[in-house]
This record gives sequence, structure tokens and C-alpha cells, in this order.
Amino acid sequence: MRHTLPIAPQFYVTAPQPCPYLDGRMERKLFTALQGDRAERLNDALSKQGFRRSQNVLYRPTCAECSACLSARIRVADFVPSRSQKRTLKRNASLQRDATSPWATEDQYALFRRYLDSRHADGGMADMDIFEFAAMIEETPVRSRVIEYSTPTTPKSRRRTLTAVCLTDVLDDGLSMVYSFYDPEPTKHSLGTYIILDHVRIARESGLPFVYLGYWVPGSRKMGYKSGFSALEIYKDGYWQPIGDPESHAGQLHPRTVDPISEQVARITLPDSLPSAG
Repeated sequence: MRHTLPIAPQFYVTAPQPCPYLDGRMERKLFTALQGDRAERLNDALSKQGFRRSQNVLYRPTCAECSACLSARIRVADFVPSRSQKRTLKRNASLQRDATSPWATEDQYALFRRYLDSRHADGGMADMDIFEFAAMIEETPVRSRVIEYSTPTTPKSRRRTLTAVCLTDVLDDGLSMVYSFYDPEPTKHSLGTYIILDHVRIARESGLPFVYLGYWVPGSRKMGYKSGFSALEIYKDGYWQPIGDPESHAGQLHPRTVDPISEQVARITLPDSLPSAG
């Protein structure tokens, strides 16, 4: 009888390319494949260490001269909405939420295109076609949901209008907002903020302690809004800590040293059922 030992995840580094958040910077990512029957445990473990999922890949920025990208999450139990966030909840109270399996639709793609053309026309996803969009939504080896928000039906319109969508992973300690998009027209409705607030509500109802927001980047106009949520934690120097004063993290833009990749990989903690990658 042959026995096959489990193979440790292999980590790789991307080639440098222009940073999408900070002008004049170059980014690179540390990444590993997410596949097989251990995918969920690996996703859970690495999400707690600042990694994010994109389809069947887990990645974390590891730029040579900058460490500005800091993974952020909300402590659900301690979160208190601000006055403006309470108004956002009230303005969008009529939206209907539906959680479905990760399956792409034409309505989703049409909304996605309107969102990109209005907000991120020069971004890395600007040329994404419907097949690439379907792959982004559907290629997931972990427990994922598509959360849709729609306007209610009216006597004049018996068909609900899709207003916002979020691809969400369900982790063992929270909800991870992989990617969200929404109708860019009603700016006063603050739909991006509302999606986050509603995920806090879903996590609280589900007994999950965290909502993972992706990366907060000091100095980035695109990502700065995340610091406006209370009970926000960032993953910095190898552990989660309260964000405190956002201005105090400006030094991350010019760190004195960045540890070698081999040392970074050696410090990654894998699930007990997986062999060490170090």
C-alpha cells in the first residue's frame, strides 16, 4: 500500500507592476494556490494573517519598498455606526437582500460594467469581459455567497432592480468581502458603505466576530474610506491591532526594511492538518 504525505502549500512572488493605489509605486504579491479538500482551512488560517482570496489564489502584498497595504477588519461586537452611517442604513432600508450560491448572471455583469465605467474606468478590471467576470464569481474552492441587494417591486414595476452585489466568503471567524459593486448613480445612498454595514449586521446575526474588508491603504483616496468605520483593526507587524489614529500609519509608505521573502514565508502559520511551508 502506498501512502502519500500531504504537500505543503508552495508560495510564489509576482513580478513588480504599477501599484493601483499609490501613484509612482510598484507592487508585488506573495501568493499560493487554494485548492483541494484543505482549501477552506487554508483560507481561514491565511485570512487571519492578512491574506485575501482571488478565485483559487490567496495573496498578500509584499512590496520591496513599501508596506502600506494593511488588511482591515471590523470587530462586530464593538462596532457602533456613526451618525452618517445611521442615515445610510435608513436611506437603504427598503432594499431587499438575497444570498445565493456563487453563480454569475447577466444582470450582475451589466451592473458590474456600469460600476467600473463610472468609478474605475482606468483600473485593472476595466477590460474584464463576461467570461472573466463569471470566473471571478464562480471559481471558488471555499464556502462563498453572492449577496444581492435589489429595489422592491412596485405597482408599475413587477420586476426588482438589482442595485448592489457583494461576493462574500464565509470564514470560521467572520465574513470576508471579496469584491463588491453597485449602481453608481444614486451617490447620496452611499451603497458601498451600506453593503459593509449590512455585512456587519449579517455577521452579528450569525454569531461571527469579524467582517474582513480587504486592504486599507494610508495615503490612498480609493481605500481611505475604510478608516471611517468604528472598531476597525489592521494586521500590522504580524498581529491584529486597533487602527488608532489613521495618520500614525503614514510611515508604512516608507519602511526602513522589508523582510526577505523566505523569512516572511517561514512565519506563516498553517492549519494543524497541513505540513509547514517553512
